[in-house]
Amino acid sequence: MARIPRTGLTGRMTEHPILVTGGTGKSGSRVVSQLKNKGVRVRVGSRSGEPPFDWTDRSTWDAALEGVERVYVIPFDGELLTRPFVRRCEEVGVKRVVLLSGRGVDVAGYAGENSAAGKTHIDGEDAVRTCRLEWTIVRPAWFAQNFSEGFFLDAVRSGELRLPAGDGAASFVDAEDIAAVAVAALTENGHAGRIYELSGPRAVTLAEAAATISQATGRTVRYVPMLPEDFIAELVAEGWPQADAEDYADAVSPIRRGMDSHISSGVQQALGRPPRDFSDFVRIAAAAGGWPS
Repeated sequence: MARIPRTGLTGRMTEHPILVTGGTGKSGSRVVSQLKNKGVRVRVGSRSGEPPFDWTDRSTWDAALEGVERVYVIPFDGELLTRPFVRRCEEVGVKRVVLLSGRGVDVAGYAGENSAAGKTHIDGEDAVRTCRLEWTIVRPAWFAQNFSEGFFLDAVRSGELRLPAGDGAASFVDAEDIAAVAVAALTENGHAGRIYELSGPRAVTLAEAAATISQATGRTVRYVPMLPEDFIAELVAEGWPQADAEDYADAVSPIRRGMDSHISSGVQQALGRPPRDFSDFVRIAAAAGGWPS
């Protein structure tokens, strides 16, 4: 599928900084970096930012939004803060918002009934789609970077990826691709009202992921499938709160249930190129020292 031609950056955009909430996280930091590489002024939304931005302290919102016309919104999981934040964006003159959501928001049974992240994304998407701003929603599959700087990193370092994912597969998407789509939506015309479903080019089982990392790093990593109840009990024995352990098991369950293996075309639609393959992510991460001993 060819990419629809987009209008490029305007001079006005260089005058107004783009606010990136969660600007030090996996996707936010990459959005910041890619925007800076384009010569766009960026305001990093974080507690350590200047000015500081704290999702849970609404008194910080206005300073972070001052002079801003475009915002990348990374929601605060477990809280319904996206709606009041978007409302405030409308009130202070923001013109465009790009929301990071998640796969399965519109799929019945994808997330558990008590999923805090699921509730955050569902309410956040509704808030964005009903606002008066130009909006784009980005729905990525599991981040490939969860193996190198996220949920699975400690397990990979230990040599055993112990998860209740059965023999299911996921079409892991590189966070660099997520950021590139977000940057396009923030800086170009033609993306308003679009929901981009993002994934990698193929589905990968956890066993295949472990084998790929092993081959690239020379260290032994193996996948150990677990029953959900055993996984939860193991985390609780390690000191996890019961509710957090159950949330983690619920988050992984769509992989086990075959709900994360499908391929989405959002990267191709937004950027006119295919997404990066999981093996390429692993090779680049390993070369950059992504799995130090």
